[in-house]
Amino acid sequence: MKSMKSTLPALVATLAIIQAAAADNPIIQTRHTADPAPMIANGKVYLYTGHDEDNATVFVMKEWRCYSTKDMVNWTDEGSPLSVKDFSWVHDDAWAGQAIERNRKFYYYVPMTAKGLGMSVGVAVSDSPTGPFHDPLGHPLVHTGVGDIDPTVYIDNDGQAYLYWGNPQLFYVKLNKDMVSYDQSVGIVKVPLTEEGFGKREGNKDRATLYEEGPWFYRRGSLYYMVFAATGVPEALAYSTSASPTGPWTYRGIIMPKGLPKLAFTNHAGVLDYKGHSYLFYHNEDLPGGGGFDRSVCLEEFKYNPDGSFPTILPTKDGPAPIGHLNPYESTKAATIAWETGVETETSATDGVYVTDINDGDYIKVKSVDFGSRGAKSFEGTVASLAVGASMEVHLDGVAGPLIATLAVPDTGGLDRWKVQTASVSGARGVHDVFFVFRGSQGEKIFNFLSWKFRKSSR
Repeated sequence: MKSMKSTLPALVATLAIIQAAAADNPIIQTRHTADPAPMIANGKVYLYTGHDEDNATVFVMKEWRCYSTKDMVNWTDEGSPLSVKDFSWVHDDAWAGQAIERNRKFYYYVPMTAKGLGMSVGVAVSDSPTGPFHDPLGHPLVHTGVGDIDPTVYIDNDGQAYLYWGNPQLFYVKLNKDMVSYDQSVGIVKVPLTEEGFGKREGNKDRATLYEEGPWFYRRGSLYYMVFAATGVPEALAYSTSASPTGPWTYRGIIMPKGLPKLAFTNHAGVLDYKGHSYLFYHNEDLPGGGGFDRSVCLEEFKYNPDGSFPTILPTKDGPAPIGHLNPYESTKAATIAWETGVETETSATDGVYVTDINDGDYIKVKSVDFGSRGAKSFEGTVASLAVGASMEVHLDGVAGPLIATLAVPDTGGLDRWKVQTASVSGARGVHDVFFVFRGSQGEKIFNFLSWKFRKSSR
């Protein structure tokens, strides 16, 4: 999905300046993403999303995507860890799932249309948060025949794991320690959807409460939270709390109101505490080409009220502030992006995720890069090209900001034949946003971009 594109270089530059100054939401721009599910592992945040195919008029979703960050502003594309093709019993529909770690393994709970059954929840397992995941069962984990979508998983302090899911009903099971089966003595439990527990919905005889879908279940302190998509279409985000992981639940209110500009007709929450900060993930339709079936994941930082209740959270264009600095002297994947204009990412079996579909005037922004007091003396970029005369400009704090380096990109003999190119650097000290601005004139896909690194000055 081309997040910003024009055949007129002047217009591209103008749009780039405006966008760079104004926005970092949605946080992923290289493709349409939906149904965010964050998880912490190895000191990082891993964000799992669905992938809305471009120009869809219904939900067309074939794979899940994974992104990672340490600073909550620069997101590294980790590729697709799982797709419907990885399940022999599945027909289609890679809808909203959630992953969790247990005993150094990662379990990804995902709903799909099962052959002959309809929507069902399956589970996939991996040794790595970025996959690949595989299906250990060869069949669904749970199936009721009544809206088996949107699983959410949490492991309580006593080690008991719970899996909730459902639309229009809400179900749960108590997962066994193997995380791929559940306690058959308890079975599948249907949660009573009472007005006291989930709010009152007006004018709908079939759905008496505000609960719609997309539950997100977790514990914070002594309170258990059930955040969910509410009110029907268009959806708000609401929540209930309980003193027990299985209820009874008490409705607490709306978190994000429905019908706000640029929100999609659906919404889906993911909630995370990370390094002393609290975050709400959701999705909207604000990228070019966006809509109710082409959504984009967004992020807001918030603070709980003293009693543990949520404040009202409104969507912003800016998103959260960085909670750390990126080290430019470590090799960084080119697919680490705070904001981009025009580029896309692809995955190579040998080289991993790289940036492609680069045209003249496209750019990548990386936020909060700390060059230190000595600064950088040189810049290295790993590139592959068939073009002649292409280059990469490195600017500080804007596409028209100070130019600190210009990297020549030669014809390397192929778009998969990588070469490390080096350029001298001048004027890079302290903390800055860095803009990689791509230049060239030979049509689309001027070159591909795999990774970058600065070298520190000795003086």
